[in-house]
Amino acid sequence: MTADDLTQWALANGWQLIAGHPSLTKPSAPKEAIVRLILKTTVAQLEAKKPAGKWEKLASAPYASIEMDPIAELPTNLGFTTLQGFRVLMEDNKNRAVFANFPKSS
Repeated sequence: MTADDLTQWALANGWQLIAGHPSLTKPSAPKEAIVRLILKTTVAQLEAKKPAGKWEKLASAPYASIEMDPIAELPTNLGFTTLQGFRVLMEDNKNRAVFANFPKSS
């Protein structure tokens, strides 16, 4: 996969660009990123924000080793399985993005 492939996958799955990085937010603060992908020239990094506000690198992989898992529908080798509750967080962000496009009823 390439940086563009990862960005397209992330945006299609509820991630949003915050400070130039595909990011997931917490439900209670939808403007504050708590998980982000740092897409560098040759590698992709997965980072999570600690409660103290500092970013912790969870995984890093060269683009050549990242592939899409068709069953899990997640890129492999990026440490998504190390984040507890990652699927729920991603689903919540995706739902919020979808429902934000619905017109508000009066």
